[in-house]
Amino acid sequence: QVQLVESGGGLVQPGGSLTLSCSPSERSFRYDTMGWFRQAPGKEREFVATTRRIGGTYYTDSVKCRFTLSRDNTKNAVNLQMNSLNHEDTAVYYCAAAVHRLVTSSVGAHPMYRYWGQGTQVTVSS
Repeated sequence: QVQLVESGGGLVQPGGSLTLSCSPSERSFRYDTMGWFRQAPGKEREFVATTRRIGGTYYTDSVKCRFTLSRDNTKNAVNLQMNSLNHEDTAVYYCAAAVHRLVTSSVGAHPMYRYWGQGTQVTVSS
């Protein structure tokens, strides 16, 4: 079973930046859609950003203009560059992937993603 391997979480001060990376445990694994969800203590898992192989990258409103999701095709990975972090961004971040292309209306629905990482903690604190 392919697993998604995440890296890049940690502790950062408000206004700081972090980059999260995610790649499949098997280099040959092919996916169409890959992105990130997050879950803060006491809250439900929420969509952050996702990118499809062809046809767009999507963000939740609260991270637009601060986060940038990109594909690194040489590593079969995606990177989430997070800038201007604030306390509300504190959460466990989960990478997720779907083998098939997701329609636009479903890119933010976590049941549509079959493959998940273990999660990486991001803490924004002074």
